[in-house]
Amino acid sequence: MTTDSIEAPAADRRPRAAERRTRPPVRRRLSLRPGAGRQHHAGPLAYALLAVATLASLFPLYWTLVAASSDNTRVSQTPPPFLPGPHLFENLGKAWQDAALGKAMTNSLIVAGVIALSTVLFATLAGFAFAKLRFRGRNVLLMLVIGTMMVPPQLGVVPLFMMMSELGWGQRLPSVIFPTLVSAVGVFFMRQYLAEALPDELVEAGRVDGAHSLRIFWSIVLPVARPAMAVLFMITFVHAWNDFFWPFIALDMTNPTVPVALTQLSAGYVRDQSLIMAGALLGTLPLLAMFLVFGRQIVGGIMQGAVKG
Repeated sequence: MTTDSIEAPAADRRPRAAERRTRPPVRRRLSLRPGAGRQHHAGPLAYALLAVATLASLFPLYWTLVAASSDNTRVSQTPPPFLPGPHLFENLGKAWQDAALGKAMTNSLIVAGVIALSTVLFATLAGFAFAKLRFRGRNVLLMLVIGTMMVPPQLGVVPLFMMMSELGWGQRLPSVIFPTLVSAVGVFFMRQYLAEALPDELVEAGRVDGAHSLRIFWSIVLPVARPAMAVLFMITFVHAWNDFFWPFIALDMTNPTVPVALTQLSAGYVRDQSLIMAGALLGTLPLLAMFLVFGRQIVGGIMQGAVKG
């Protein structure tokens, strides 16, 4: 028997076994999908579709400007004009006087501002309660709130009008403001947003620090809910500004909002379309100004709220 065939003692094999145990594991390369991590750029077709959608959205506003700057004869021509006329400021001044738009805009600003602020506040409070607080009957109450969205508002006109008359608010602005201080759509919107954007750990940390629910709402919930609150304020303000059905019933022509006041421009036997369009343009300008001022902040808030991690 040769010495090469003699097995090594067990003591000599131990370092090799320990060496194998301490050897670093082999790292496997992750196979990434083709194109992962690349920045995608829109093609010509996407830009063309966006341009068509933008033009289609801006065309009603442009046509309002064209009709408001022309006279009734020119607007009624076939084909209609597609360039602005020379009577814009004349029609704007006449519409402002005939419809008493100064008082109407003041009333609409009060009504839309109060309704938007109250809806944002109450909807955020209710959304926080439904999303993060645990209490008996929470799901039942949420289903009742959602169920009110399925009831047509026309069904409540008669009892609502009788209630406002009993309170002595007939033909006054509180009759338009108080029935719409909060909306079920706003509550559901804020509930869904806070359920996703507000971690439970933040609420529990506030509880551990001894903060009560209102303190948690003020210090934790409001900073997180700011993007959704801005969007809800914008939507509610526009809806309240453009609302016609209930203000037309609750108010008269001596104390109207803008949509109600614009009906005076079409009250004649022959409707002056250019004058009506001039009034509509005046009623739209405050909304456009608000969007130009706060649009970037609202869009930035939406993008900030959409980024998680």
